[in-house]
Amino acid sequence: MSNNWDAIIVGGGHNGLVCAAYLAKAGRRVLVLERRHVLGGAAVSEEVFPGFTYSVCSYVVSLLRPSIVRDLELAKHGYQTIPLECSFSPLPDGDSLCRWSDGDRTRREIARFSKRDAELYPEYGKAMGQLAAFAKPVIDAPAPKPESLDPRELISLLRLGGRLRDLPTDLRELELKLMTMSAADFLDEWFESDVLKAPMSVSGIIGTFLGVRSPGTAYVLLHHYMGEIDGAFRSWGFAKGGTGAISNAIASSARSHGAEIRTEAPVHKILVEGGEAKGVVLQNGDELRARTVISGCDPRLTFFGFVGREHLPTDFVRDIERYKLRGSSGKVNLALDRAPQFASRPEPGPHLRGDIAIAPSVDYLERAYEQAKYGEFSTRPYINAVVPSMVDPSVAPPGKHVLSCFVQYAPYHIEGGPESWEQKREAFGDTVIDTLAETIPDIREIILHRQVLTPWDLEQEFGLSEGNIFHGELSPEQLAFLRPASGWARYKTPVRKLWMCASGTHPGGGIMGAPGALAAKEMLRSRAL
Repeated sequence: MSNNWDAIIVGGGHNGLVCAAYLAKAGRRVLVLERRHVLGGAAVSEEVFPGFTYSVCSYVVSLLRPSIVRDLELAKHGYQTIPLECSFSPLPDGDSLCRWSDGDRTRREIARFSKRDAELYPEYGKAMGQLAAFAKPVIDAPAPKPESLDPRELISLLRLGGRLRDLPTDLRELELKLMTMSAADFLDEWFESDVLKAPMSVSGIIGTFLGVRSPGTAYVLLHHYMGEIDGAFRSWGFAKGGTGAISNAIASSARSHGAEIRTEAPVHKILVEGGEAKGVVLQNGDELRARTVISGCDPRLTFFGFVGREHLPTDFVRDIERYKLRGSSGKVNLALDRAPQFASRPEPGPHLRGDIAIAPSVDYLERAYEQAKYGEFSTRPYINAVVPSMVDPSVAPPGKHVLSCFVQYAPYHIEGGPESWEQKREAFGDTVIDTLAETIPDIREIILHRQVLTPWDLEQEFGLSEGNIFHGELSPEQLAFLRPASGWARYKTPVRKLWMCASGTHPGGGIMGAPGALAAKEMLRSRAL
């Protein structure tokens, strides 16, 4: 038994590590417990095959809050990013579209499909950038408490309402549309070319069991406009060394302030006595006690796995039961003998130094969703792929490459039950290769190794309930003061001295770090620690 800790954090994902770093920096004695042999949770790098380092789950970065990078001095601890140069959309007919960081170059590309869209595209980007600037203070602060009569909370809500009121009328209308419309319908109001709308609309469905025509998906389009890299807004990039390098930099910062971090230390349960969290029990039977316990895991695993329903109020249990996870995506990571050669652009040029969207039309995407609705993985899925080795040679041997594919849809609740994914894993991987072969004709000949991860694997290996990469869907009814449940969006839980700090809390998922930082600040502000 040990009683040496102010806080024990369950889970060494990037949010748990951020929380640990802030608490340790404030002088608290912090212990992080991670069940796997590597840190990072879903933001992890692993040398799965000799010489090839995969960003196994999360694979790009943009939303990591600049304040966290500064506060934790992550650059001193090895954090480096490499901006993505473009968004490349190959088409089955041998054509393609590239959207570059150079606006004039992008306009010329789009004009080949629609001169009208080419002129409107910069206006769309400007409007979304303005709305992202409006929304950023919301994601960088604790969730509002509309039910509170505390004067400070009322003033905060009035300020938010005032900021909304001060938006130009057209932007206010746009904000309301984003919160209610589907991604496809929202983009229909701007553009006419399916070649442009399809790869843009997929930003609205990442990590959700919804289609591009499902109401509510437009908001997630805005979510992807909130990021920045080195002060460049709307930029996305690779972390040098893979996304695990981000987690390792945060862990290094936490350790520099005195935090202790243990890997291969799986937690069996959170110790609750008299309605209060007292510590944790490890799977080996060791009991560790602390003043406070903080969960870096998703709400379902936290409350139904580690705490137990018997320690929770009935209405809260119902809320967590209704909380939507519904994992819908998988990953296929490939080691390649050489750079992929797309039929539309066979040379290994700058189009491979960004993200690659297999999303030829809105109908294609909606058909993929239709299959998933009825318990099948999509036979022609949406694929977002990157070749990080094009800009970061450290992740592959000389001349070889890594192709990392995010794949949707792969429903956790597949026909036959989630456990049947073990029998369907390779067929799912084959489907991804078949889809890639439509635009990379010789892909099969250049694959050296492949790793296939289904939602079942994401749950079993990485502790993501139902394989949801965001610890719960980013849908309007699960945002802000409703995440993970009404009345419990400020990182506290119904169990005294038990807090949450991960993506199942405000402001949500992605390699953002905000839940971890905000949870730590809230604990320190309220003198819970």
